Amino acid sequence: MKKLTSLLGIVTILYSTSLFAHNIQLNSPLATVSVAKDGELMVKGDDIAYQAWHSAQLAGKVRVVNHIAGRRDVKERNQALIEAIKGAQFDRTKYQTTTIINADDATFGTGSFVKSGAEKGKKANAHSQVVLDQSGAVKAAWQLKEKDSLVVVLDKAGKVKFVHEGALSAAQVQEVIGLIGELVK
Repeated sequence: MKKLTSLLGIVTILYSTSLFAHNIQLNSPLATVSVAKDGELMVKGDDIAYQAWHSAQLAGKVRVVNHIAGRRDVKERNQALIEAIKGAQFDRTKYQTTTIINADDATFGTGSFVKSGAEKGKKANAHSQVVLDQSGAVKAAWQLKEKDSLVVVLDKAGKVKFVHEGALSAAQVQEVIGLIGELVK
């Protein structure tokens, strides 16, 4: 019986730590990280250019950071949030969405589709910040789960006000929209 209790305790600890694997803390900035290849997508006329990106760039505006594995099903998990943000029409001088796509966590053989999808998305939403992370640097720095998504709300000082890994519920989508509304006032 003692062995069974110990085993259950160990399994519980391992399971609970896997649920909260990230190192992101409320009211603190995100761990610093740089993405050199490919980095931030920039619209240059009809073309897309890439430049190095650093997490220090996140301060200055209220923002939702949406980190997603380069997989279609992961991208779709929090589409309701993206639609709600578009519908809210937040002041672009005070708010910005940052989408970080982990191309290192893409289905084998789909890397070129992930990159072209990121470029198409940037052109359609030029005001949003899009970062293509080919090496998984952000996932490693923030200790994120594979094949998943992360939503973080940052205040204009770059401090975390909301964090959730995985799909948001409808109530959480409304919580995020309300929180952004309060932060941009």
